[in-house]
Amino acid sequence: MRTLFGEANPSGRLTVTFPRTVGQEPLYYNTLSTGRPAEGVDLSRPPLDSDSKYVSRYVDETNAPAYPFGYGLSYTNFEYSAPQLSSTSTSADALNQRKPDAAIRVTASVRNAGSVSGAEVVQLYIRRRGTSVTMPVRELKGFQKIALAPGESKTVTFTLGRDELAFWNIDMKELVEPEQVSVWVAHDSASGTPVKFEIRQ
Repeated sequence: MRTLFGEANPSGRLTVTFPRTVGQEPLYYNTLSTGRPAEGVDLSRPPLDSDSKYVSRYVDETNAPAYPFGYGLSYTNFEYSAPQLSSTSTSADALNQRKPDAAIRVTASVRNAGSVSGAEVVQLYIRRRGTSVTMPVRELKGFQKIALAPGESKTVTFTLGRDELAFWNIDMKELVEPEQVSVWVAHDSASGTPVKFEIRQ
């Protein structure tokens, strides 16, 4: 009741993806990349040229969900800065040996841009490319809940080490491989500005 009357600010987040129509099922945030990804194509209108014609898309609906994984409402607005990385490269061997200085620290500033105090669930997502097995287009690797007064900003820090970056590879070994990694710090699985780093051998 307090939430309905604005006395308490909601901060819950969706643990599933809500589709726009039944025809979009199955729909989930950490899907594998398709053979014809629709990157850089306006999916809100019919295809106008060959570049936008032969991509994975619905004929009469956009690919995007109605509400993405991690989405949630609030009585205030939060603004995110682009993430900052402690380094733009690291070593797979050093990560596999769990060397502390091999981990990548990700920081981002979050500001309450509204006039109401609120709590925000800050989420960390990654995408890997160049691995021996296909990886999801986004993976949730961490989250933190912070409380902010109106106009207040806080810096949130995440660490990407072996535990976050290792996976079962094509040889069925759990380890970190050389790869390209994109990182988002965002409100949900469909938003945010990516930054990239490289994992060398």
